[in-house]
This record gives sequence, structure tokens and C-alpha cells, in this order.
Amino acid sequence: MIGKNEKEIRRDEPQGTLFGGHYDEGGTYRHRRPQGMNDWLLFFTLEGEGYLRTPEGERRCGPGSVGLLRPGIPHEYGTAAGMRWHFYWVHFQKLPEIDYLPNDETIVASFPEGNLFERVRHAFLNILSDSRERTGFWHTLCENSLREIILLSAQQLEQRLDPRIELALRHLSRRMSSPLRIEELAGEVGLSVSRLSHLFKQETGESVVEHLNRLRLGQAALLMEHMGRTATEAALDVGFNNYNHFAALFRRAYGVSPRSYKKGKAAPPEQPFPR
Repeated sequence: MIGKNEKEIRRDEPQGTLFGGHYDEGGTYRHRRPQGMNDWLLFFTLEGEGYLRTPEGERRCGPGSVGLLRPGIPHEYGTAAGMRWHFYWVHFQKLPEIDYLPNDETIVASFPEGNLFERVRHAFLNILSDSRERTGFWHTLCENSLREIILLSAQQLEQRLDPRIELALRHLSRRMSSPLRIEELAGEVGLSVSRLSHLFKQETGESVVEHLNRLRLGQAALLMEHMGRTATEAALDVGFNNYNHFAALFRRAYGVSPRSYKKGKAAPPEQPFPR
């Protein structure tokens, strides 16, 4: 008789190679594969610098860099001269999300220190932990973490804005309901208040306050429509302490008052079952 845990493991049979490691190597470290490999190889540099070399050329991987090597490509990778290379690595089989990345022999996406850096680091840690413990559904859990890293890398490579403005946008999104302190935001992205205001408007077409208000209004509309929040509750949820100000902005954006919007989006009353 098969126990529950054995059933779970059998439902998650590995589909090819998936394993990783954590290295901290000096300047003499290198690994060469003249014939390439049969799987995909992903790196994440924590500190120092490494290089990835293929017939297309050489790419450097500094702190916060995710590097990807494709199968079947002759390559060499190692520690950059005069440096150490502290990094995570994972071998895996192709996932559909790979197709969102450029079709280059080597791909490098950079994640500045902060939320995205930590998000990628935690995803790698989860892969290392799950691939070693190999409890139920470990392979699927690892693939989910890989998907997150790949999609975040694709997002970074498609980035069209100044990296400092991208960082400011992430801060605003994560702290949407908190009071806006423009001096604090400017310090976090390494700009003066005046430079942040000018660059933000230049890159996004709206001011910091306009962008934050748009985020808040959109979230408030969703809360009223899907979560049953009243207009007043939704306003407070997203960071508006003055209802009249919220209502005026909402009407300007949506063409109706918050309460009229909620009424128009309310679900129809349930009908009784026919007898």
C-alpha cells in the first residue's frame, strides 16, 4: 500500500535535471565546456564578479546579475581577473517562460540592491533548499521559483525607464497606503528632491503625486467592486485620510462619485431557486 507522502512524490516525478549550489570562488576559478551542455544554467551573483564566455563574446556578472547559459553552446565561465565570485547556480530543463527572454547565447539581467535583489535571492535559496530536501512536490516548487526568476529577468530586460525611476515606482507601489514623504523617496533612489521630481515627470509623464493618486484610486475601485468595501473604507484602505479629497479625485478619474461607482458595480441580488 502506498502512503500519502509517497503518492505526492510520485505525482511530482522529476522531468530531467534540476539541482544547484552556492559557490564563493577566487580568481583562478573557471569551468569550460567546449561542447556545451544538455540543460540550462542560471547564475546569480551576490558579490564580486564573474564572466560568461561563448562564441558570441563575453558578458560580466557583477552583484545583482542573473546570468543564463543556453544548452548546446560552447562556453566558459569563471571568476573575473583579480576578483572573487560569490554566486548561486542552478541547472534545469527548459521552461516555457524562457521564450520571454532574448534568443542570445548568454543573457545577463541586472537587479539593483533592494526589493528585486532580495526577491531573486530568496527564489534561489528556495530552489537550493527544495532540490536538496526533495519532499513532496519539490520539483514543481523549484520550477515555480525558476519561473519567477526568469520572468523578473525578462521584465528587467524590457525596462524602458531610468533605473532610479523604476525603483521609485516599486517603492510607491509597495507603500501605496503610507503617507508620501518625497524627501525619503528621493533618498532611497539616490536623487535630490528636485531631480527626482523632474526625472519622474520626464520618464512617466506624470508627477510623483499624480502617479501615487492613480495607484490609490485604481486600488480603491477594485476594493469597492470585488471586496465589498464602502467608499469610505476603500479611501482609508489606500491611504486617503480626507474623504472629500478622495471623492473629488475619484470623480475626476472615473466620471462618477465613489458611491455611485460602487452602486453601479454591485452584484445583482441573488435569485431564489425555482420551485
